[in-house]
Amino acid sequence: MALHFERSEFDARRDRLMIEMAERKLDALLLFAQESMYWLTGYDTFGFCFFQCLVVRADGSMTLLTRSADLRQARHTSIIDNIELWTDRDGANPAIDLRNLLNEMDLLGARIGVEYDTHGLTALNGRRLDEQLQTFGQISDASGIVGRLRLFKSPAEIAKVEKAAALTDDALDAALPLIRQGGDEAAILAAMQGTILTGGGDYPANEFIVGSGPDALLCRYKAGRRKLNKNDQLTLEWAGVFHHYHAPMMRTVLTGKVSRRHQELYDAALAALLAVEKVLTPDNTFGDVFDAHARAMEAHGLTKHRLNACGYSVGARFSPSWMDMPMFYQGNPEPIAPNMTLFAHMIIMDSETETAMTLGRTYLTTESQARPLSRHDLDLIVK
Repeated sequence: MALHFERSEFDARRDRLMIEMAERKLDALLLFAQESMYWLTGYDTFGFCFFQCLVVRADGSMTLLTRSADLRQARHTSIIDNIELWTDRDGANPAIDLRNLLNEMDLLGARIGVEYDTHGLTALNGRRLDEQLQTFGQISDASGIVGRLRLFKSPAEIAKVEKAAALTDDALDAALPLIRQGGDEAAILAAMQGTILTGGGDYPANEFIVGSGPDALLCRYKAGRRKLNKNDQLTLEWAGVFHHYHAPMMRTVLTGKVSRRHQELYDAALAALLAVEKVLTPDNTFGDVFDAHARAMEAHGLTKHRLNACGYSVGARFSPSWMDMPMFYQGNPEPIAPNMTLFAHMIIMDSETETAMTLGRTYLTTESQARPLSRHDLDLIVK
């Protein structure tokens, strides 16, 4: 089978989940998030765009309900032994198939947790699910259970993120020679993604951000490419990916002369990131991290040009986004703990002068100071 971890790793994850289920007095858990299924079993697919569900019982046994197209995928990439199929047909309602499966598993009247908060369960399918289960058992929202377990990385997972981070650095190295007057965004993007794939990496859970000129102020990918001018700005956000584990980085690279405004924004971004690094320790919270970022931005008079979040957890994620929870935003009480992999980004977008500046990288938290996973320094890059 195409498993990326030892069986003992999956057994340990299952045992952690069983403890959580017991504490919540759940007889079964219905998982719809692809990253939850991947973490728990190794199951690797983009078939979650259709209805599928991994049923986990309190005793640790698991049954997957999916489509015929994913039968062999599940057999080849996961440790799941019990796989049931629902049939594509006109008027199909796979929620009925799931209810019937749960009934066959003797779960009628049971306490069942549902992973609602995921792209793997559309609003339509969620409504269908509720219609079938509202009188079937005691249903509760259990969205955060597996997500929080995934927040804390095992040594084997940390090794995956470290490999991803090396690919992130390699991608920047491939891009830098192409960033110059007349340089093509398309060539830069191709070089970065090609380097990651050639290095044994994977596609990212969302598109890389590449934008120059006015587009450097955008925080999302968009279609369309341009070529760089003599004095230009290029914002890049990308991630090396290894076995679906992500290690993002974000930089704004300049060509030609550095304007006074670019220098001011870079100084602020650097100060903010260094302030954030100091509080990425177990005696602080995710909210404290955001506050450190906000104070630095305020000290530079840039409150109106910053964002309302400055990073998030990263790990194994699937489309449409590599962003994981929890995030660095105001008031988030989640404690920083060792063995988290966290992406901190300082993003300053001055729309009044059309000036962009970003600075971000991925960290591994420890018992004390967090460790950057990039070999690149934080100097302003000017080509």
